This record gives sequence, C-alpha cells and structure tokens, in this order.
Amino acid sequence: MKAVLPVRAVRSVKALVPLLLLLATATQAAEHQVHGLLDLRYSRTDGIAGYLDGDYGKLRYDNGGQWSQAQGALVYSGEFAYNLSLHVIGNSYSDGVRDGAGLTEAYLQYRGLPSQTGLRLEARAGLLYPTVSMENVLTAWASPYTLDYATINSWIGEEVRHQGVEVSVTRLGKFSDSDHDFTLGAALFRGNDPTGAMLAWHGWVLGSRQTLQQETLPLPDIGEWFVPEVSEPFLELDERIGAHLTLQWQWHNRGRVLAGHYDNHGDPRVAENLQWAWRTRFSHLGIKWQLPAQTELIAQYLQGDTLMQSAYTEEDLVKNDYHSAYLMLSKQFQRHRLTARVEEFAVVDNDAITTDNNDEYGKASTLSYGYRFDHHWFAQAEYSWLRSDRPSRGMHGHRPTMTEQQWQLAVRCFF
Repeated sequence: MKAVLPVRAVRSVKALVPLLLLLATATQAAEHQVHGLLDLRYSRTDGIAGYLDGDYGKLRYDNGGQWSQAQGALVYSGEFAYNLSLHVIGNSYSDGVRDGAGLTEAYLQYRGLPSQTGLRLEARAGLLYPTVSMENVLTAWASPYTLDYATINSWIGEEVRHQGVEVSVTRLGKFSDSDHDFTLGAALFRGNDPTGAMLAWHGWVLGSRQTLQQETLPLPDIGEWFVPEVSEPFLELDERIGAHLTLQWQWHNRGRVLAGHYDNHGDPRVAENLQWAWRTRFSHLGIKWQLPAQTELIAQYLQGDTLMQSAYTEEDLVKNDYHSAYLMLSKQFQRHRLTARVEEFAVVDNDAITTDNNDEYGKASTLSYGYRFDHHWFAQAEYSWLRSDRPSRGMHGHRPTMTEQQWQLAVRCFF
C-alpha cells in the first residue's frame, strides 16, 4: 500500500503560523483552552474484512473481537481580540493510520456582535467540516447519541472536508421578540477534488473514524486501470473553487431545520497519478426536534451525484447517483441515554462500464445505550445491524448480499 504523505500535514501546520503571529502581535491578552476525548472500545464483528483494510466490509472493525483506541482527540481553542478565535483539532486512532495522528480541523473564526437590528456575522477560514451533520455535536466531532455515526456522517467524516472560507449571517429573533432564528451560510473551498471515490468504490459504511488531513485511504482491488490502490481525499487537482450553500431555521427550545447544497465544481477529466478530480454534488436536509419526555427526533437526508471521465475520450468512467437517509430517536433520563436509529442507503451506477459495478442498496439499524458517571466519564454499549446488496462483491470472493453485525462496548472520557 502506498505510504501517507506527511508533507501535506506539515504544510497544513505551517499555514497556521502566519495566523498565530498575527494574533500574537494584535493583542497580548488571550484566553487559551485545551479539551480532549479518549474513546476506548471493545468490538465484536460478524462480517468480512472492513473498509479500512480496503475490503468490502461495511463496518469499521474486522471480523472477530478486538480492543482499540477508537478515538483520541485534542482540541485547542484560543480567544483573541476583535472577536477572533483559533481552533485546532487533532485526532489519533489505533486503526487505519500510518503515522499515528494528525489534523482533522484547523480554522480561524470570527464571531461578530449582533447589530441593533439583530443581524450577526460569523466567518471561519481554514480546514473545517461543512455544515451538514445533525449528530456530530460534541468535542472533536464526536456524537452523544451513538458510537458509530449514521452512513451520511460516516461518509462526511471519511471524505468531505473544506479548505476555504465559510461565512454566515444570522437574524436573531430575540431582537424582535421572536423565538425564531434564521441563518444563511455560504462557503468557498478547494482541496476536495477526489470526493466521491470512496463512496463509489467501497460504498456507504457505518463508522466512527475521521480521515486525518494527511491520510490516504485504501480501496478494494477493482482490477480496472483507472482505479488507484488508495484515495487521497483532500487534494486540489483542477484549481477550481467549490461552493456550499446552507439555510437554517432554529426555533428556540423546539428544534432546528438545516438545508444545503454542495458542489465541488470538479473537472472530471483531470487526474494525477490516478487521483481524479471527481465532479461531486449533493443536497441535504436535516431536522432535530425536541419531543415530550426529554426525547429528541433527528433525521437527515442526502442525495447527489458524482462523475469522473477519461481525459482523452470524455467517456464516463464512473457516473453514480447516490442517497442516504436516517431517522433517530434518543431519550435521555437522569444519567441514561437510549438511542435507536434506522437508515437506508443506495448507489446507482449509470455508466456503461460493467466490470466496475458500483450499484448498492442497503439498510441498517443501530441501538445504543449510554450511561454518564459524571461530567467527564461515560460508558456506552451499542449493537448495529446492516444488510446490503453490492454485486461487485461477488466478483471478489464475497456474497453480493450479506448481513453484518457489530457489538461495541466503550468507555469515553471528555476532558
């Protein structure tokens, strides 16, 4: 397997140096905080080798039982003058990584004061997640609801990241005696050209691992000339600027609705060393609502398409439509939280290359129970069931249709 490219990680860290120098000269007073997360797990999986090993398994852990450091995170936040703050998030894992640890986000944030009419301007610049997930709301993009993210957010964590600028304007309802806030957001970004490769060639997965900025991801051995051994998801290949637009409505103490459209504007004919600039687009809708008896309803839907072509003939090498949706109920009572989630996902292969069949359809369900010992320590037990049909598995020694199951026990410390 190809080695990771630590040079890109070094460049990311170097890019933060001018920001740090600027902030240091702008003010002598600053407020610094460091938080983190340690997630230790035992897992038992009934399935095949997982996607982190370049196989067609839909679950993070391989068949059998194992202990792991599922996530180790450090989060630095520095508050400076002029409503500026710096946020650097690093993660480490005991699976799928070659050099141990790396960045998952690093950005400078501006959070303005509201105007007299209740308008507030916010901006972020750097390496950051797009505003999509409704469940990843804890330290270092962890979820309070389940150990494994829904398939939508598993894909976002694996393959989608912004290197750019995100600006939002919020109309705060409290300035007009209203319980409703409205936010319009827009992001311009680069460095996400290969987005779509993992979704096409290993499909949707249930996972809890966020790709580090410098990582490469193993791909199944498809056998086609245009399929590389690994994908490098955070490359810039065509020098085009992508865009992500969002609209959010929040009803105080009731819930929120988030809708958006993402387009990386990739040139599908550009490639370097078999790393392709996929043209990947998707629209998304998410709802989080407070129900009676301390119960939350969370639902998300994402639908899109992705394309890569031959630079010489403009033949469609991969042309896929895809969608995923989930519905989750989570009830919190005293120190306990019980969560149930069901989801459905699919990839539809629309190109004419029959030897690279990306068709896929599946369903999954997850049941998770968490217990809070105190403000820092949590224990969680989780069961996941996933049934999927992927014809390409039959060409590589696996059953096209299979059911996979996973049991997990975790101890998590937030500090």
